[in-house]
Amino acid sequence: MNIGIVNDMPLAVEALRRAILLRPAWRVCWVAGNGEEAVAMCAWQTPNLILMDLVMPGLDGVEATRRIMARTPCPILIVTADIGENAGRVYEALGGGALDVIATPTLAGGDLPRLAAPLLDKIELLSRRLVMPIAPAPAPAPVAGTARAGGGCQSALVAIGASAGGPAAVAEVLRALPADFPAAVVIIQHIDAAFSAGMAYWLDEQSPLEVRLAGEGAALLPGRVWIADGRANLTLGADGLLHYARTPGTTAYQPSVDVFFHSVAQHWRRGAIGVLLSGMGNDGAAGLKALLDRGFPTIAQDRATCAVYGMPKAAAALGAAASVLPVHQIAPALRAACAPRGRGPTLEDVSK
Repeated sequence: MNIGIVNDMPLAVEALRRAILLRPAWRVCWVAGNGEEAVAMCAWQTPNLILMDLVMPGLDGVEATRRIMARTPCPILIVTADIGENAGRVYEALGGGALDVIATPTLAGGDLPRLAAPLLDKIELLSRRLVMPIAPAPAPAPVAGTARAGGGCQSALVAIGASAGGPAAVAEVLRALPADFPAAVVIIQHIDAAFSAGMAYWLDEQSPLEVRLAGEGAALLPGRVWIADGRANLTLGADGLLHYARTPGTTAYQPSVDVFFHSVAQHWRRGAIGVLLSGMGNDGAAGLKALLDRGFPTIAQDRATCAVYGMPKAAAALGAAASVLPVHQIAPALRAACAPRGRGPTLEDVSK
């Protein structure tokens, strides 16, 4: 694996170099000291992965990520020493197409294998995500009831999956939903567990809806947005509540969009709508197909507005998306899908 390093701090660069050398099959192909150099180096030699710092002189890591993903797309992992102080930049970079974020390893203490283990494990995980085949969608188990919502509302649950580029897309969708939105929203965003709560807080500031990290046994309430904690896979139980389950070996993603979508297809007895936003890989494609097969409307973000057209592309290849929409049209589609029957435009009207 060829890895590019973007960091202006010599000690950080040295720590990353030494960590990468612990894996014989990996090598550092170039080092850039700022965002401008990174964009140029990536155009000259596109690596298999970029380790991108956030705070640098000149062009910062957020804008460098955006430009690289627009010109010479490749996997980007944000590696920075000041995650807490730069939480806003972290989510902007993830919205620009970065895959994940992790703290920079240090050389203090001398036990490099132990200190570098979180970074190396993260890189290993990302490499597995990028090559996973699309799993066939199993037929959902029969469920009592119909796919229609009760209480006169067409859909009572909006299930959203996203990965690289997702935070910005999710924020745009949530900003355009009203405070009295009549459905519950559950978001499965690929993000390190250490930053799940921070993303919930960040999105809460962007949205008129209340956004919170989903706890074990959380109830689906109208107008409440739940974000999956990255420590385990979020599922919808037969009791209609949210639960966490560890499913080792079944997926390289945690939290997994497919795992949640399949659980909704199996257990949800009211109306629902599935949405797959920007992301690298194919997580969520099979689950979206399961939702469609159950009779629920499904939406995939279109290529033009995706920071990374991977997960929606995989869904389109499976025939899992009933509608393919630019991101700015997704919130109007959700409002239509969740409106009381007979009031306002339908989802089909908005999707035309």
